[in-house]
Amino acid sequence: MKKITLGLVFLLWNTAPAWAVLGQSVDSVESDRKMLEGRVESVTLPYYSIHQITRDGGMTVKEYVSPKGIVFGVSWQGPTMPNLSQLLGNYYGDFQRAAESRVRRRGPITVRTGDLVVESGGHMRAFQGRAYVSSLVPNTVSAAVVQ
Repeated sequence: MKKITLGLVFLLWNTAPAWAVLGQSVDSVESDRKMLEGRVESVTLPYYSIHQITRDGGMTVKEYVSPKGIVFGVSWQGPTMPNLSQLLGNYYGDFQRAAESRVRRRGPITVRTGDLVVESGGHMRAFQGRAYVSSLVPNTVSAAVVQ
């Protein structure tokens, strides 16, 4: 029974959808599109670019990329919450510690820890949020663009 449970956990772990990871390369966009089985639309603006992955069923993930090719922000909207450990990558531990230290209450959550800002909220079938790393946001851009 233990082997079956471990096998299922391993299988689910390896088939979980990949999301853009803060601080990583723009190369993640195509792998994210494949894993989500979605469509990518990219827009290049003067000081950053946005790569939007849309999946049937209503999930949308936007990856905000600096001219250096680094993901500085991510936003999501859809009927389910994304896996924040995948979305935040190396920043997930900071987010988790800050979220656990908060007084528990219902409603949206906002976490600010040094460089990391995460805002998330919603309800069943209508979740949205954003995360960005302040030091990775280009100097010519406001963090408000991550939405």
